[in-house]
Amino acid sequence: MMGSRARIGRRGLLKMSLAAGVVPGGLFAEKSEGAMRIACRFADQMFHIGLAQTPVGEALMAQLPLDLTIEDYGSNEKIAYLPQKLSGAVSEPFGNEAPGDFCYFAPWGNLVFFYEGYHYSRGLIRLGRIEGGIAPLLLRGSFPLRISSA
Repeated sequence: MMGSRARIGRRGLLKMSLAAGVVPGGLFAEKSEGAMRIACRFADQMFHIGLAQTPVGEALMAQLPLDLTIEDYGSNEKIAYLPQKLSGAVSEPFGNEAPGDFCYFAPWGNLVFFYEGYHYSRGLIRLGRIEGGIAPLLLRGSFPLRISSA
């Protein structure tokens, strides 16, 4: 149609960025020296997560390395239970929920890897974001998971 232009809103741009594995600037620390990053490995999948520098993120780093089990939960996430709950866990509402978010669910003491859309719920704390896209999380099943500092 002549004279009309397709408009892409912020939400559409965010969805396209996430699908491409690109994180909009300012959400979490960029890869740099001193930034908190973890490496996750299960089955033949390997991925990294950039962590926000928060007391809960630092508490997770203090427990590394970890050998856990990652498993499917619902139709939008994988979870892994920690051997002990993270200290400093204070849940505050947040927005911009998106696939690729890495969270901690304080009431159950588990890590959450979102690969589909979700909404904030009480007790959920966003820790960081998966780098390079969500493809590794699409492998269905339960597997040994190794988390270490990157």
